[in-house]
Amino acid sequence: MKKIVTIVAFTIGLVNLHAQTETKKTDTNYNKWSIEVAGGVNKPQRPFSAKEYYTNIPSPFVVDLGARYMFNNKFGLKADIGYDNFTDGKNSANFESKYYRADLQAVANLGRIMNFETWTKTIGLLGHTGFGMGVIESKNMPFNDKMVNFIAGVTAQVRLTDRLALTGDFSTILNASQDATFDGVYRHNEERGFSGIIFNGTVGLNVYLGKNQKHADWIVLSENADVSALENKIANLEALVNKIPEQKPQVIVEKPTTTTIVSDKDPIKEMINDKYYSVYFDFNKATPIENSTAAIDVVLTYLRKNPSASLDILGYADQVGTSEYNEKLASLRANNVKTILEKAGIASSRLNVVGQGADTSIQKDSEEARRLARRVTFKVK
Repeated sequence: MKKIVTIVAFTIGLVNLHAQTETKKTDTNYNKWSIEVAGGVNKPQRPFSAKEYYTNIPSPFVVDLGARYMFNNKFGLKADIGYDNFTDGKNSANFESKYYRADLQAVANLGRIMNFETWTKTIGLLGHTGFGMGVIESKNMPFNDKMVNFIAGVTAQVRLTDRLALTGDFSTILNASQDATFDGVYRHNEERGFSGIIFNGTVGLNVYLGKNQKHADWIVLSENADVSALENKIANLEALVNKIPEQKPQVIVEKPTTTTIVSDKDPIKEMINDKYYSVYFDFNKATPIENSTAAIDVVLTYLRKNPSASLDILGYADQVGTSEYNEKLASLRANNVKTILEKAGIASSRLNVVGQGADTSIQKDSEEARRLARRVTFKVK
């Protein structure tokens, strides 16, 4: 009876944990702040006072400085300031103007949204857009022209280290209520809409700040948060099971013969074979995540208490990548778990590795499902 109660307790605990993990997904083990520094070239498109005024294509120079905060690995905000210098191009009439701006922009990590991690760990892509204020100064103009601007652009990233990324950005700036031309001439009774257009191209650096190893730009969320809760819950339930005394075989005597009924159910073995104890892995990794050690400990304890038992170690991968690569990765994960058990004193002859390749029963388009697919399960024989 106690073993039946134990199995029910395990089931209730797992169902309750599943309900919790559906609504709670947190992972703060990454940095969120960064500083952005860049410089490059520009092309003011319009307005100019006459055809005789224009800049080179492209024209130096641009300086940008910003600070960015990511709410998670996909979305954030940044505040930045910029400076553009506009000077006459070849064969143009002489002029020089300066453009200053300050903007608040929303940022989308397109690399994570489009799952760049499935094919690269060093290339990223950010999208950004927002509003701000701008000012044009010119030696030909006795006043400074203040205006509202709209900015949008994309930033390509190349990760150099966990603290540094090389960037290349292309942005478009639209100015509203621009009263002066880029060559410094006041315009009378002109349109007040987004009539000013500037194209900027820059190269720069992202400097990542914080005590953690990786920044939100490169982290893949839900790698281990839910699994941690699952493994901890199972470990607690396992402790409860160990406190329940083993039942003795039941003997029923009937006349004129005697029949002995032996209870041969082993709840721990059943839980292992039903895949309640699983070892999970980060994307494209063959080393178990830290919180999966609880499952390995349960299996190890069972093998030590049952020296005649043998074990199949079944490795899986998600469906991202080629089938050949996933078969190798699944086998490598299973072999690494086998090595852990061997180092803990379990004979190699009791352990059999089975590489299952990609788990096609898991939904490929779901990040949560793919996380659950990256695992090793066990079958006690």
